[in-house]
Amino acid sequence: MSSGQFNAGQARGQTQAKTEEWVESAKDTASKAHDKVCETAGQTQQQAQRSKDENANFLQQTGEQVVHMAQGAIDGVKNTLGMGDKK
Repeated sequence: MSSGQFNAGQARGQTQAKTEEWVESAKDTASKAHDKVCETAGQTQQQAQRSKDENANFLQQTGEQVVHMAQGAIDGVKNTLGMGDKK
């Protein structure tokens, strides 16, 4: 085996090792990015659920307030017409 062939083989081996190192690094980076995306998606889903619950609670309270106001208006009209409990 000549010196040139040895050097070419050595360079090929080093290139292959470096390529494998880069591939592993890329896989590691992709895995970390995937984990971060999943974590962020989970947090976003939790926040969306909290917002949904808060909005539902707000709408329920608003609905109850409207019902009470309407009942008060009805009672006021009945009292004005002499049909209510306060005669």
